[in-house]
Amino acid sequence: MERVLTVDVGNTTTRFGLFTADDGDAPELLGSCEFTTQQPLTCDEARIQVRQALALLDARDIDGAILSCVVPSLTDTWRQALAALCDRRPLVVGPGLKTGVQMRYDDPSEVGPDRIADVVAARTAYGAPAVVVDLGTTTNFEIIDDRGAFAGGIIAPGVALGARSLAAAAARLPIIELRAPARVIGRNTRAAMQSGVVFGEVARIDGLLDAAIAEAGLADPTVIVTGKGAATIAALLRHDAAVDDTLTLRGLALLWAANRK
Repeated sequence: MERVLTVDVGNTTTRFGLFTADDGDAPELLGSCEFTTQQPLTCDEARIQVRQALALLDARDIDGAILSCVVPSLTDTWRQALAALCDRRPLVVGPGLKTGVQMRYDDPSEVGPDRIADVVAARTAYGAPAVVVDLGTTTNFEIIDDRGAFAGGIIAPGVALGARSLAAAAARLPIIELRAPARVIGRNTRAAMQSGVVFGEVARIDGLLDAAIAEAGLADPTVIVTGKGAATIAALLRHDAAVDDTLTLRGLALLWAANRK
Protein backbone atom coordinates (compact mmCIF):
# COMPACT_ATOMS: atom_id res chain seq x y z
CA MET A 1 0.00 0.00 0.00
CA GLU A 2 1.53 3.29 -1.15
CA ARG A 3 0.86 6.77 0.16
CA VAL A 4 0.63 9.61 -2.32
CA LEU A 5 0.49 13.34 -1.63
CA THR A 6 -1.64 15.46 -3.95
CA VAL A 7 -0.81 19.18 -4.09
CA ASP A 8 -3.21 21.67 -5.67
CA VAL A 9 -1.60 25.13 -5.88
CA GLY A 10 -4.18 27.80 -6.62
CA ASN A 11 -3.88 31.56 -6.81
CA THR A 12 -5.30 31.96 -3.31
CA THR A 13 -4.87 28.64 -1.47
CA THR A 14 -2.66 25.57 -1.69
CA ARG A 15 -4.38 22.31 -0.75
CA PHE A 16 -2.79 19.02 0.22
CA GLY A 17 -4.43 15.59 0.19
CA LEU A 18 -2.95 12.34 1.48
CA PHE A 19 -4.17 9.17 -0.21
CA THR A 20 -3.44 5.47 0.01
CA ALA A 21 -3.21 3.67 -3.30
CA ASP A 22 -2.94 0.03 -4.32
CA ASP A 23 -3.03 -1.76 -7.67
CA GLY A 24 -6.61 -2.18 -8.81
CA ASP A 25 -8.17 -0.07 -6.05
CA ALA A 26 -9.28 3.56 -6.21
CA PRO A 27 -7.10 5.84 -4.04
CA GLU A 28 -8.56 6.45 -0.59
CA LEU A 29 -8.38 9.89 1.03
CA LEU A 30 -6.78 9.86 4.49
CA GLY A 31 -6.99 13.60 5.09
CA SER A 32 -6.50 17.07 3.66
CA CYS A 33 -5.36 20.53 4.71
CA GLU A 34 -4.71 23.91 3.12
CA PHE A 35 -2.44 26.93 3.37
CA THR A 36 -2.50 30.40 1.87
CA THR A 37 -0.57 30.43 -1.41
CA GLN A 38 2.67 32.36 -0.98
CA GLN A 39 4.11 34.39 -3.85
CA PRO A 40 7.07 34.47 -4.26
CA LEU A 41 8.10 31.17 -2.67
CA THR A 42 11.50 29.50 -2.35
CA CYS A 43 12.11 25.74 -2.57
CA ASP A 44 13.04 25.71 1.11
CA GLU A 45 9.77 27.42 2.02
CA ALA A 46 7.82 24.94 -0.13
CA ARG A 47 9.56 22.01 1.57
CA ILE A 48 8.64 23.47 4.97
CA GLN A 49 4.99 23.68 3.89
CA VAL A 50 5.04 20.07 2.73
CA ARG A 51 6.55 18.98 6.06
CA GLN A 52 3.89 20.97 7.91
CA ALA A 53 1.16 19.39 5.79
CA LEU A 54 2.49 15.90 6.43
CA ALA A 55 2.58 16.61 10.16
CA LEU A 56 -1.03 17.81 10.09
CA LEU A 57 -1.97 14.69 8.15
CA ASP A 58 -0.06 12.48 10.60
CA ALA A 59 2.31 11.16 7.95
CA ARG A 60 6.08 10.86 8.25
CA ASP A 61 6.83 10.28 4.60
CA ILE A 62 5.26 9.62 1.20
CA ASP A 63 5.85 7.20 -1.65
CA GLY A 64 4.81 9.55 -4.43
CA ALA A 65 3.39 12.98 -5.19
CA ILE A 66 1.45 14.76 -7.91
CA LEU A 67 1.23 18.51 -8.46
CA SER A 68 -1.40 20.76 -10.00
CA CYS A 69 -0.24 24.37 -10.15
CA VAL A 70 -2.05 27.27 -11.83
CA VAL A 71 0.71 29.75 -10.91
CA PRO A 72 3.41 29.17 -13.56
CA SER A 73 6.14 30.91 -11.56
CA LEU A 74 5.66 28.39 -8.71
CA THR A 75 5.52 25.13 -10.68
CA ASP A 76 9.26 24.41 -10.67
CA THR A 77 9.56 25.46 -7.03
CA TRP A 78 6.93 22.95 -5.94
CA ARG A 79 8.26 20.23 -8.25
CA GLN A 80 11.73 20.55 -6.72
CA ALA A 81 10.37 20.64 -3.17
CA LEU A 82 8.35 17.47 -3.71
CA ALA A 83 11.26 15.72 -5.46
CA ALA A 84 13.41 16.33 -2.38
CA LEU A 85 10.90 14.59 -0.10
CA CYS A 86 10.17 11.35 -1.94
CA ASP A 87 12.25 8.87 -3.91
CA ARG A 88 9.94 8.79 -6.91
CA ARG A 89 9.86 11.71 -9.36
CA PRO A 90 6.75 13.79 -8.67
CA LEU A 91 4.15 13.98 -11.43
CA VAL A 92 2.98 17.34 -12.73
CA VAL A 93 -0.41 17.68 -14.41
CA GLY A 94 0.16 19.03 -17.89
CA PRO A 95 1.17 17.96 -21.41
CA GLY A 96 2.40 14.37 -21.53
CA LEU A 97 0.32 13.11 -18.60
CA LYS A 98 -2.30 10.49 -19.46
CA THR A 99 -5.81 11.63 -18.47
CA GLY A 100 -8.12 9.27 -20.36
CA VAL A 101 -10.31 12.27 -21.20
CA GLN A 102 -11.12 13.36 -24.73
CA MET A 103 -10.51 17.11 -24.88
CA ARG A 104 -12.82 19.09 -27.17
CA TYR A 105 -10.89 22.29 -26.57
CA ASP A 106 -9.25 24.38 -29.30
CA ASP A 107 -5.90 24.18 -27.48
CA PRO A 108 -5.88 21.53 -24.71
CA SER A 109 -2.63 22.96 -23.30
CA GLU A 110 -4.62 26.02 -22.19
CA VAL A 111 -6.78 24.00 -19.81
CA GLY A 112 -5.69 24.47 -16.20
CA PRO A 113 -4.47 21.35 -14.37
CA ASP A 114 -7.07 21.80 -11.63
CA ARG A 115 -9.82 21.75 -14.26
CA ILE A 116 -8.46 18.49 -15.70
CA ALA A 117 -8.42 16.94 -12.22
CA ASP A 118 -12.02 18.07 -11.67
CA VAL A 119 -13.16 16.40 -14.89
CA VAL A 120 -11.35 13.13 -14.13
CA ALA A 121 -12.83 12.91 -10.62
CA ALA A 122 -16.32 13.95 -11.71
CA ARG A 123 -16.48 11.34 -14.49
CA THR A 124 -15.32 8.61 -12.13
CA ALA A 125 -17.55 9.49 -9.18
CA TYR A 126 -20.67 10.82 -10.90
CA GLY A 127 -20.59 9.60 -14.50
CA ALA A 128 -21.60 11.59 -17.56
CA PRO A 129 -23.03 14.01 -18.44
CA ALA A 130 -21.99 16.34 -15.65
CA VAL A 131 -21.13 19.95 -14.92
CA VAL A 132 -18.53 20.91 -12.32
CA VAL A 133 -18.74 24.34 -10.70
CA ASP A 134 -15.41 25.04 -8.99
CA LEU A 135 -15.43 28.06 -6.66
CA GLY A 136 -12.06 29.72 -6.14
CA THR A 137 -10.27 32.89 -7.21
CA THR A 138 -12.28 32.29 -10.37
CA THR A 139 -15.55 30.41 -10.74
CA ASN A 140 -14.92 27.65 -13.28
CA PHE A 141 -17.51 25.53 -15.06
CA GLU A 142 -16.37 22.23 -16.61
CA ILE A 143 -18.82 20.68 -19.08
CA ILE A 144 -18.65 16.88 -19.45
CA ASP A 145 -20.80 15.69 -22.34
CA ASP A 146 -22.89 12.54 -22.69
CA ARG A 147 -19.85 10.56 -23.88
CA GLY A 148 -17.63 11.69 -21.02
CA ALA A 149 -15.56 14.13 -23.09
CA PHE A 150 -14.54 17.54 -21.80
CA ALA A 151 -16.71 19.76 -24.00
CA GLY A 152 -15.33 23.08 -22.72
CA GLY A 153 -16.20 25.42 -19.93
CA ILE A 154 -16.73 28.87 -18.50
CA ILE A 155 -14.37 31.04 -16.45
CA ALA A 156 -15.81 33.93 -14.41
CA PRO A 157 -14.59 36.10 -11.51
CA GLY A 158 -14.89 34.30 -8.18
CA VAL A 159 -17.27 35.40 -5.44
CA ALA A 160 -14.47 36.53 -3.08
CA LEU A 161 -12.80 38.44 -5.90
CA GLY A 162 -16.08 40.24 -6.58
CA ALA A 163 -16.43 41.24 -2.94
CA ARG A 164 -12.84 42.53 -2.78
CA SER A 165 -13.29 44.46 -6.00
CA LEU A 166 -16.36 46.22 -4.61
CA ALA A 167 -14.54 47.28 -1.46
CA ALA A 168 -11.43 48.35 -3.37
CA ALA A 169 -13.21 50.37 -6.03
CA ALA A 170 -15.71 52.19 -3.81
CA ALA A 171 -14.27 54.17 -0.88
CA ARG A 172 -17.35 53.86 1.33
CA LEU A 173 -17.90 50.13 0.87
CA PRO A 174 -16.41 47.79 3.52
CA ILE A 175 -14.90 44.31 3.33
CA ILE A 176 -17.76 41.89 4.04
CA GLU A 177 -18.15 38.36 5.33
CA LEU A 178 -19.21 36.07 2.51
CA ARG A 179 -22.51 34.69 3.76
CA ALA A 180 -26.09 34.91 2.56
CA PRO A 181 -28.15 37.65 4.25
CA ALA A 182 -31.65 37.03 5.55
CA ARG A 183 -33.30 38.77 2.59
CA VAL A 184 -32.49 39.93 -0.90
CA ILE A 185 -33.25 43.60 -0.20
CA GLY A 186 -30.60 44.79 2.23
CA ARG A 187 -31.44 47.33 4.93
CA ASN A 188 -27.84 48.30 5.59
CA THR A 189 -24.72 48.52 3.46
CA ARG A 190 -23.21 45.20 4.52
CA ALA A 191 -26.45 43.28 3.98
CA ALA A 192 -26.93 44.97 0.61
CA MET A 193 -23.40 43.99 -0.45
CA GLN A 194 -23.83 40.43 0.78
CA SER A 195 -27.02 40.17 -1.22
CA GLY A 196 -25.37 41.47 -4.37
CA VAL A 197 -22.28 39.31 -4.01
CA VAL A 198 -23.75 36.03 -2.74
CA PHE A 199 -27.23 36.04 -4.28
CA GLY A 200 -25.74 37.60 -7.41
CA GLU A 201 -23.26 34.72 -7.68
CA VAL A 202 -26.03 32.18 -7.20
CA ALA A 203 -28.16 33.81 -9.91
CA ARG A 204 -25.18 33.93 -12.26
CA ILE A 205 -24.34 30.25 -11.69
CA ASP A 206 -27.97 29.19 -12.19
CA GLY A 207 -28.21 31.27 -15.37
CA LEU A 208 -24.93 29.97 -16.80
CA LEU A 209 -25.92 26.40 -15.96
CA ASP A 210 -29.19 26.86 -17.87
CA ALA A 211 -27.38 28.27 -20.90
CA ALA A 212 -24.52 25.74 -20.91
CA ILE A 213 -26.75 22.70 -20.43
CA ALA A 214 -29.07 23.84 -23.23
CA GLU A 215 -26.24 24.69 -25.62
CA ALA A 216 -24.44 21.38 -25.03
CA GLY A 217 -27.70 19.42 -25.25
CA LEU A 218 -27.00 17.60 -22.00
CA ALA A 219 -29.67 15.19 -20.76
CA ASP A 220 -30.17 15.59 -17.00
CA PRO A 221 -26.50 16.21 -16.08
CA THR A 222 -25.22 15.90 -12.53
CA VAL A 223 -24.12 19.28 -11.17
CA ILE A 224 -21.20 19.13 -8.74
CA VAL A 225 -20.12 22.17 -6.72
CA THR A 226 -16.65 22.23 -5.19
CA GLY A 227 -14.28 24.80 -3.71
CA LYS A 228 -14.54 27.57 -1.12
CA GLY A 229 -18.11 28.04 0.12
CA ALA A 230 -19.46 25.20 -2.00
CA ALA A 231 -22.06 24.09 0.55
CA THR A 232 -23.40 27.63 1.00
CA ILE A 233 -23.72 28.31 -2.72
CA ALA A 234 -25.12 24.87 -3.59
CA ALA A 235 -27.87 25.20 -0.98
CA LEU A 236 -29.09 28.41 -2.65
CA LEU A 237 -29.02 27.19 -6.25
CA ARG A 238 -32.19 26.45 -8.18
CA HIS A 239 -30.41 23.43 -9.71
CA ASP A 240 -29.98 20.32 -7.61
CA ALA A 241 -26.26 20.00 -6.91
CA ALA A 242 -23.89 17.64 -5.14
CA VAL A 243 -21.25 19.21 -2.87
CA ASP A 244 -17.80 17.65 -3.15
CA ASP A 245 -15.08 19.49 -1.22
CA THR A 246 -12.25 17.14 -2.23
CA LEU A 247 -13.08 16.68 -5.92
CA THR A 248 -9.85 18.23 -7.26
CA LEU A 249 -7.61 16.35 -4.83
CA ARG A 250 -9.28 13.03 -5.70
CA GLY A 251 -8.87 13.78 -9.39
CA LEU A 252 -5.15 14.27 -8.82
CA ALA A 253 -4.95 10.95 -6.97
CA LEU A 254 -6.68 9.20 -9.88
CA LEU A 255 -4.25 10.83 -12.33
CA TRP A 256 -1.32 9.65 -10.21
CA ALA A 257 -2.67 6.10 -10.19
CA ALA A 258 -3.03 6.14 -13.99
CA ASN A 259 0.48 7.47 -14.60
CA ARG A 260 2.66 5.93 -11.89
CA LYS A 261 5.43 3.63 -13.02
